[in-house]
Amino acid sequence: MNLSELIMFVLYILLMLGIGIYFFMRSKSTGEKDYFLGGRQMGAWVSGLSAGASDMSAWVLMGLPASIFAAGLGKSWIAIGLFIGYALSWILVAPRLRSFSVVCGDSITIPQFLTNRFLSKNRSLQVISAVIFLVAYTVYAASSIKACGTLFHTVLGVDPRPAMYVAAIIIIGYTFLGGFNAVCWTDFFQGMLMLGALLIVPIIATLTLGGSGSDSVPAEYFTLFTNMQDVISGLGWGLGYFGMPHIIIRFMSIKSQKELKKASCIGICWNFLILTFSVLVGVVGRRVMNEGIDGSIVFITMVRSIFSGPVLGLISGLLLSAILAGAMSTADSQLLAASSAFASDVYKPLIRKGKSTDREMLWAGRWVVLAIAAVALMIAADPDSGTIMNLVENAWGIFGAAFGPVILLSLYWKRMTFSGAAAGVVVGAAVDVLWLMFLSSTGIYEIIPGFFAGLLACVFVSLSGRTDSAVEKLFDKCVAYKD
Repeated sequence: MNLSELIMFVLYILLMLGIGIYFFMRSKSTGEKDYFLGGRQMGAWVSGLSAGASDMSAWVLMGLPASIFAAGLGKSWIAIGLFIGYALSWILVAPRLRSFSVVCGDSITIPQFLTNRFLSKNRSLQVISAVIFLVAYTVYAASSIKACGTLFHTVLGVDPRPAMYVAAIIIIGYTFLGGFNAVCWTDFFQGMLMLGALLIVPIIATLTLGGSGSDSVPAEYFTLFTNMQDVISGLGWGLGYFGMPHIIIRFMSIKSQKELKKASCIGICWNFLILTFSVLVGVVGRRVMNEGIDGSIVFITMVRSIFSGPVLGLISGLLLSAILAGAMSTADSQLLAASSAFASDVYKPLIRKGKSTDREMLWAGRWVVLAIAAVALMIAADPDSGTIMNLVENAWGIFGAAFGPVILLSLYWKRMTFSGAAAGVVVGAAVDVLWLMFLSSTGIYEIIPGFFAGLLACVFVSLSGRTDSAVEKLFDKCVAYKD
């Protein structure tokens, strides 16, 4: 066990918990809007980096470099697809979603926005969406907790299962206490740490480490166009951004359109650098490290090879904390998004029939955080639960397929109906899951058929139903809204 690295891990963890305690102590409101959306008062830097950090979990430091390390640049289509999708989500979704969510009943969750957008009193869409949230986010959070266990096991030599318990307790702690404000501010610091680590490590590794792996790199390793399945599936990852609740909820929290424009520039630039250097970690690792190492720890191996010894070990511990940052920044956002969906979209309207107080809603959300984290921990601790990358891939697919087409159409198509939105969510999710179960052997990522099936279902059902003039007027009012 490296004492210097352990010291840095402990200091980093205490900082994250301190942020949660700080926002808990200074909170003047116990309302659900403050706890789940930060009162719509987020600035550009916090929103821009928080949106990115909540997206880029530990897989960007472990899963993606492992794919590049093992298979070559052909796997970089995932990074290309993600960057295109992320940039388009800021350009196409962010401005309108913020305006629409304010005008449509001051909505604080995605299911609530979709229901209010169509002036519907039918809660079925909120319940369906909340169920998908709970299931998918539990799987997603499991990947982050599993990454924490892998990190502690690899770096500190401890049993991964107790390490997962510790990581879960920390994440629950500051999310439980501080809510959206704590999550966004911890994500801000974690986003900066992830960026710094990815910028530093491959550059220094190229300059200082030998080339033990360079002779074994085949020429085709650097070929971008390997097969059409990699290209199509990689680009398909970008579709997920249009329907990823824990990311696009950041768009709704920004305090003004002026701040949103700044946040979009910050977020897009951050995303480009993170993905570019994540790919570079895999490539550089293949050239300077032994080919036989586990690809998922290529970043860890490079850091420890560069910064060894008691003093440099502190730098190593700080850089390796970036993996912990990636896992925690995504898990906290997922837990909060799932708890807000349950508290606001199921508990308040259906269980309590709208009679719940703000304080009661606050605690309902907190208890859901605990419940989801507990189930996610059980999944992560199961040795047969799959790799970190597989867990992320499955959760990402169902979110993008279920909500991506519905969100886009709700913001740009006046003719869309409530029934069309419900059909789009259900069909998109169902096709995604069925494709994963029965047609994954095709090599095509399930988000692609799921997304377009949901899109077609939404359009077909909307056109088959009657339009509502009040809904169309609300759409025009949303488009015209300025703050």
